[in-house]
Amino acid sequence: MQERLIGLYRERFGQAPSAVLALAGDGSNRAYRRLLGSGNAPVIGVMGPDHEENRAFLSFTRAFRSIDLPVPEIIADDEEGGVYLLEDLGDTTLFDALDESRVEAGGAFPDAMVSVYRDVVCWLPRFQVRGGRVVDYSVAYPREAFDRQSILWDLNYFKYHFLKLAHVPFSEARLEHDFETLIEFLLAADRDHFLYRDFQSRNVMLQDGSPRFIDYQGGRRGALPYDIASLLYDAKADLPPELRSSLLESYLEALRQETSVDQDRFHLLYRGYVVVRIMQALGAYGYRGFFERKPRFLRSVPFAARNLRALLDEGLPVKVPELERVFGHIAASWSAPDAVPSHAGLTLHLFSFSYRRGYPDPVDGHGGGFVFDCRSVPNPGREPEYRALTGLDPGVVDFIEKNPPSETFWANVRDLCEAHVSEYVRRGFESLTVSFGCTGGQHRSVYFAERLARHVTGVFPDVRVRVHHREEPYWPGREAARQ
Repeated sequence: MQERLIGLYRERFGQAPSAVLALAGDGSNRAYRRLLGSGNAPVIGVMGPDHEENRAFLSFTRAFRSIDLPVPEIIADDEEGGVYLLEDLGDTTLFDALDESRVEAGGAFPDAMVSVYRDVVCWLPRFQVRGGRVVDYSVAYPREAFDRQSILWDLNYFKYHFLKLAHVPFSEARLEHDFETLIEFLLAADRDHFLYRDFQSRNVMLQDGSPRFIDYQGGRRGALPYDIASLLYDAKADLPPELRSSLLESYLEALRQETSVDQDRFHLLYRGYVVVRIMQALGAYGYRGFFERKPRFLRSVPFAARNLRALLDEGLPVKVPELERVFGHIAASWSAPDAVPSHAGLTLHLFSFSYRRGYPDPVDGHGGGFVFDCRSVPNPGREPEYRALTGLDPGVVDFIEKNPPSETFWANVRDLCEAHVSEYVRRGFESLTVSFGCTGGQHRSVYFAERLARHVTGVFPDVRVRVHHREEPYWPGREAARQ
């Protein structure tokens, strides 16, 4: 799919990108690349294997841009090929900005972020009401509306991917009865507006301090309280209760500019949608954390557990005794940060080496992994201007990347290693070694070890990557350092 993405870029700009950089994933099956080109602004390339999901995103984006909502511009798309190019909104999400500001504030919620959040909540009604009038719900994926079936999917997601995998005890029959009670309560809401579905801090980009919105491809027709509940009870954002209340009132004030609101009824239904949103999030954390072995998702569980504790203290909006008992168990067992089960995770060791000095020694007992021979790639070391440089230097990087055999070699290495790392992560393995050898261990092997390190870090944020350039003490210019 990356070749299709590069082809789409070439078709749009009349030249191939000068660099394609992997970006961290978002927990979905989509993969992201930043494409750079001479004389062109960077663009974001998306590779989406699910054609219906792609169609929903592209359709919703065009609809939102038609009414001037702040979503990315579509630069080009190949819907049949499953790839498209978007305006590059930068790297700073609302969560990133909050996290950085919170560190500077010593852990407290930073005052500077309050106005940013208020701006975000005031945009939401425009998506829900104005956006709801212009989107084509027939392309919504996986369902046209957040209806009984959608809610039941979320509740079962919570049951099977969190309760069962976390070994939380419950009565199946009593829990199913409570599910039906909760569904009936939620369906009493007006469900004739656009439901963004994943309106949370990682799906809001900050560009020059202003919010831009992404990842609404799961949107559908639904109830207004769901999305504001998603944002205000976004687990790791950990908004203080008094700020939640203030932001909810700001949202309602903005909502009244768009449509009539029965405030008392909204508040009652909102509490129910907070419940179902936290359950959906816990199901996602369980699936990604327990099943896919991605421990960073489990680090969100204590925040969600503390939110459940607060809901129980306030009282649930509907009588669901078994669900209340389950929530109490989660709150008691998972509220402390150290409740997250430890998992060593995968460490990828990357070596560059010279065949003149033999193969690198294994870093663990099993001795497994890959060794790739880079000597089929044109050698920069034969060129006088590169002889004293290494694969870390821009001139050498440019020489390697401009040779077509290098990209063919890289594509094969990348695909094989990405598949292997994914399987190692899924199966809970803790170590994998990949080595690159060349004549001197200075140019090609160094370049490919570094490139694979960047790629894996972008695609698998939970994988620790350790790069070892075995011949570094023998590179030109290192003699004085050894003496």
